[in-house]
Amino acid sequence: MSTVNFSVPEDIKNAFNTVFEGQNKSAVIAELMRDAVEREQRRKQHCSAVDRILANRMNAPRFSEAEFRAAREDGRP
Repeated sequence: MSTVNFSVPEDIKNAFNTVFEGQNKSAVIAELMRDAVEREQRRKQHCSAVDRILANRMNAPRFSEAEFRAAREDGRP
């Protein structure tokens, strides 16, 4: 196991100690860190996916509103 040291505002420290009283605070911190890592990885994946979609749109064919409406209506009864 590694040891890490963080400086946090006193009010956060006190709130943390109150909320997690009687619990293994190292385990709580490790779980919070794990959640933060997973959340950031998902955020980066999301951003990457959005970038790919936007890049693909740059190469997508362009249609006028009239062409779009005609395509929607084509084949409808």
